[in-house]
Amino acid sequence: MTQQRKERLKPLLDDLPPGYVADAAWLTARGINRKSILQYGQRGWLEKLARGVYRRPDTHRDAGARGDWRRLVLSLQRIMDYDVHVGGRTALSLHGFDHYLNLGAETPPVYLYGDVPSWLARLPNASRFETRTLSLFSGSKTGVDGVDIEKQSSPPQRQLNDLVVSTPERAMLEMLNELPANESFHNVDAIFEGLANLRPRLLEALLKECRSVKAKRLFFVFADQHDHAWRQHLNSEDFDLGSGPRALVDGGRLHPRYDITVPPELIDGTPNDKSDDGP
Repeated sequence: MTQQRKERLKPLLDDLPPGYVADAAWLTARGINRKSILQYGQRGWLEKLARGVYRRPDTHRDAGARGDWRRLVLSLQRIMDYDVHVGGRTALSLHGFDHYLNLGAETPPVYLYGDVPSWLARLPNASRFETRTLSLFSGSKTGVDGVDIEKQSSPPQRQLNDLVVSTPERAMLEMLNELPANESFHNVDAIFEGLANLRPRLLEALLKECRSVKAKRLFFVFADQHDHAWRQHLNSEDFDLGSGPRALVDGGRLHPRYDITVPPELIDGTPNDKSDDGP
């Protein structure tokens, strides 16, 4: 191997761990031109996943192993610096609430939010990824990667294998926004049962930034239903819940407080809203 080729190969070996993915833009930015990329593929140093997308082979791991999506997402976040985070149902599962989810036999989707590259749709397992913009919170990253809303501190330094994910507070609102087309009321209700330790200050900030009237109304429907201790610190009148009834579920009932149609079981036996009623 010539010295020049060694110098071009060094950024690949130093910056792209085995099993991780890089696109052509990342490779060319490190002086690895198209001809070299082709040669690396021929020599087995790179594996082509799709046009313009490559993976450094990992001889110690099956590329199709369960959870391999994590290294792809870590490649987006840690290698190529795409502004992407894992959210919604996927984030709640990573936080330990997967035992509340009725996932069935199908492979669950992976919800990604942010600056997702267009080439993701060209990958072999692209159908597994559900991609969303940051418009739900007007581009804000509040509640992503453990930002402390009370101290406004920066997220801690992360290691290469640390995923950037929504906190449970944000992930729940992201999940609520998927109802009823992509999520079930049963799953959301089951998860809400376990959300006893949410942080009121972070919830307040997220509810003020959230642009979805549907998600905010549903949040209070489920919050009233489960009546965790943090609920008493939130007054629904402090947030913009829009006006007029919202039809959401065929055959559902209109919630008397939040004017949105939901399954009847979410209305029957709903406890009083202590924070809204005053002392």
